[in-house]
Amino acid sequence: MELLYYYVTGAFVTGALLTWLMMTLIGSSKYNAILKKAEKEADVIKKNKMLEVKEKYLHLKADLEKQISIRNAKIQSSEAKMKQREIMLNQRQEDLMRRTSEADTLRENLNNQIQLMERKKQDLDKLRQQEIANLETISGLSADEAKERLVESLKDEAKTNATSYINEIMEEARMTANSEAKKIIIKSIQRVAAETAIENSVTVFHIDSDEIKGRIIGREGRNIRALEAATGIEIIVDDTPEAIILSGFDPVRREVARLALHQLVQDGRIHPARIEEIVVKVKKQIEDEIVETGKRTVIDMGVHGLHPELIRMIGKMKYRSSYGQNLLQHARETANLCAIMAAELGLNPKKARRAGLLHDIGKVPDDEPELPHAILGMKLCEKYKEKPDICNAVGSHHEEMEMQTLLAPIVQVCDAISGARPGARREIVEAYLKRLNDLEQLAMSYPGVVKTYAIQAGRELRVIVGADKINDKDTESLSTEIAKKIQDDMTYPGQVKITVIRETRAVSYAK
Repeated sequence: MELLYYYVTGAFVTGALLTWLMMTLIGSSKYNAILKKAEKEADVIKKNKMLEVKEKYLHLKADLEKQISIRNAKIQSSEAKMKQREIMLNQRQEDLMRRTSEADTLRENLNNQIQLMERKKQDLDKLRQQEIANLETISGLSADEAKERLVESLKDEAKTNATSYINEIMEEARMTANSEAKKIIIKSIQRVAAETAIENSVTVFHIDSDEIKGRIIGREGRNIRALEAATGIEIIVDDTPEAIILSGFDPVRREVARLALHQLVQDGRIHPARIEEIVVKVKKQIEDEIVETGKRTVIDMGVHGLHPELIRMIGKMKYRSSYGQNLLQHARETANLCAIMAAELGLNPKKARRAGLLHDIGKVPDDEPELPHAILGMKLCEKYKEKPDICNAVGSHHEEMEMQTLLAPIVQVCDAISGARPGARREIVEAYLKRLNDLEQLAMSYPGVVKTYAIQAGRELRVIVGADKINDKDTESLSTEIAKKIQDDMTYPGQVKITVIRETRAVSYAK
């Protein structure tokens, strides 16, 4: 409305100004016509403006009413929510009051029950004391004494039962373990077929005729002296027909001397300078053959990643022997046995084969340090970056250090199998008889021992004790002591079984 008023007022002011202006300019005659026309136009404009203002007013009013209705709806929704929340709060308050009342009731009942239990407990304590007093009066023992006797009785009974149970378990485990171990060992041995190799300390060099002997000896023996000096081998030229004997404990040197002699005889030129030249060439040839043998061995065995120096030492085993058994053949046989046994036990056969092949590497060093071959082999393996379990298996296969993995006892057992099988090793008769005699004398040194017999080629020692000097319990400890003494003081291949026999004999004569 205010807009309408200002609008009309402005129109009138404008009309008056225009009227005065027209009257001044045109005069009164034309003024009336112009005035009428202006009034008509002013009415039209007025009506149009009034309609526009009214229309705007209606739009504003509609928008305002819409906003008011939206706000009222929100207010009503909020009021409804508030009422609903108030109802929920009232319900919760009622539930809380009800639960509080129930909790108070339960607490009161619980207190009553606790009081009742305390009274009953006191009554039971009184009754228990009365019963204990009655029992002490009847038995003539105090409660502590009776308890001690009962505990001791239960201890003795439990100890007897436990001992019996332990003995049964140990016996069953021993029988099962022996059976399974025998099966695994037999399977491993059956699956490995190795040749028997006997090494001697002499090599026989065959010649076509005895005339060559004189050429080998040379004028005043100069050729044979040059050959012995160059090879370090004793050359024996005797009456043996068509044969020359090469004697020496180093198989490599004997092989060098044999090949040198073979080339000299074929060439026909035998004199000191030629001998030295041929020996140098043969030594180089033998060194190359050692490396080639090592490479061929590790390829055949499926062992990869060995250091070149270890491969050379493996090849060198071909020219070494242990108790008459070729060392390379022994290492190959032990490696195969280790792989088979590891596979039977669910272990890694590749690692076991590697450890078995390297276990005697300490027997072929370039120098000769004062160390046991097992410890020296372990140090060589450590030097050439072998894994710790391989090094431990090599170093502990003669129990000179503690075994740390399951690989170590496998290598030890397979080494013993390879060395102890029939025909594997050759022993000097005097040393064999001395070992048997030492076994018997060692057992005879114990009190109560009557007789001893070393049987099965020294694999078993039977000890007969006097029944009046040693009881049954002491026989077990005696066998253990003798076994430990033999293990500590003697050197022997394989293992020795000690059987202690105690028997009581009653003798009567009928006349």
